[in-house]
Amino acid sequence: MNESIISKTSEYFKKKGIILPKITELSDPHSINEAIIEKLKSVKKNAIDPLNLFRVHWFNNRDHSSFSKVPENIVLPSELTGVDAKIIVNIGRLFPLITAHKVLAAYGCLLPRILNGEFDYTKQKAVWPSTGNYCRGGVAISRILGLKSVAILPEGMSKERFDWLENWVEDKKDIIKTPGTESNVKEIYDACNELKKDPKNDIINQFSEYYNYAIHRAVTGPALEKAFLEVKKETNLKPRFYVSASGSSGTLAAGDYLKDSLGTLTAVVEALECPTLLKNGYGEHNIQGIGDKHVPLIHNIMNTDFVVDVSDKATDNLNLVFNTDIGRDYLIKKIGLEDSLVHKLPEFGFSSIANILASIKLAKYMNLGKEDAIITVATDGADLYLSELEKTKNNFQGVFDSAACANIYEKYLKEIDTDNMLELSQNDKERIFNLGYYTWVEQQGVSLKDFEKRKDQQFWLNHYNYMLSLDDRVEEFNKL
Repeated sequence: MNESIISKTSEYFKKKGIILPKITELSDPHSINEAIIEKLKSVKKNAIDPLNLFRVHWFNNRDHSSFSKVPENIVLPSELTGVDAKIIVNIGRLFPLITAHKVLAAYGCLLPRILNGEFDYTKQKAVWPSTGNYCRGGVAISRILGLKSVAILPEGMSKERFDWLENWVEDKKDIIKTPGTESNVKEIYDACNELKKDPKNDIINQFSEYYNYAIHRAVTGPALEKAFLEVKKETNLKPRFYVSASGSSGTLAAGDYLKDSLGTLTAVVEALECPTLLKNGYGEHNIQGIGDKHVPLIHNIMNTDFVVDVSDKATDNLNLVFNTDIGRDYLIKKIGLEDSLVHKLPEFGFSSIANILASIKLAKYMNLGKEDAIITVATDGADLYLSELEKTKNNFQGVFDSAACANIYEKYLKEIDTDNMLELSQNDKERIFNLGYYTWVEQQGVSLKDFEKRKDQQFWLNHYNYMLSLDDRVEEFNKL
């Protein structure tokens, strides 16, 4: 610990009126001081205001006037999914500042650095490498705390991501565009390694930050548990699976919590066009936000049970049906979906749709019934992908109509199969675990000892317990 930096930072935060939320306050925001909750009513959800730190959780209601009893969620009907199992989709779009849950990961990764005096705001910049949402979350948290920051992301990500960043960074030079798109994570690492040569740059890499894992196990896990228990109530509903796209693998950590608390199995989702976990494969895809062509260091592989691959053709096309008047009209009039449900479908971004499709595949593969539930997340909404709609429409030669919607619905929902998925044996887990060696040991310089100790579940539990232990430190820091 660097006490001088801690003292300097606490004084700086005091002048700016910054109070840091505790981990338990984010996992259960109803424990937040009532005075803060009252003050929040006059603060806009996207304002650069320190009080918005107390909205970095899953419990915001739709108008952000207060906190919901449980996280906002949508239970998808069988008329849409084609399966009897209840698929519970928890909504990440209600997170403040970036309308995506990655702002939680950014806070979780920065908080220990502040408490330990590892980040000197007078000398350093926080560097946030990402395929889009995490770097936006990092920039947002940095602006609120009055810290300098840099966003790194592939140049081919959605226009909406860059529009947001340009409005939030203090200098557009702090947006670094790397070659490629979603599949080009190695290029992001290369940019980070170059910046790392300057000690003024603190690289906060979500793919290797165990704090990212720990914050989701500590905050997202309990939140999703509460949502499930509310859906279950007095029924015999059984929690069977937790489903999440790979990405940085931070969100997957909620599965470790749910496995301990509810007995769920964990399924990781990836793009069929880049079947890294399934087939040690490679390629390019457009399911923005889920990463690929490597195994994140913070992916607890040995506690993962299924790999499910989903095509970006499915997510691209369903995004078109869910977010156009023609598509919504088709779902209401032809499929018979409730109007109220159809108008909630814009809550689902690309990775969210992928999570839903993977959940359907699992339900079919496992022959799940009406008393079975799958828990998943919609990490962001369609508002981040509106520019992608026109790109997909171009595939229809200018004729996107009800017949096109019918073809999409039949092909990508009604006729969804159970191909390209794997129930992981011990050998499969070892294979995927070993695949990470090439990225982390050979390329990024992680020691073999540090790489291998990730096989032990106690290793992951220790990181989780460390995150929980920060509450006392947060209280002490705030008192300073």
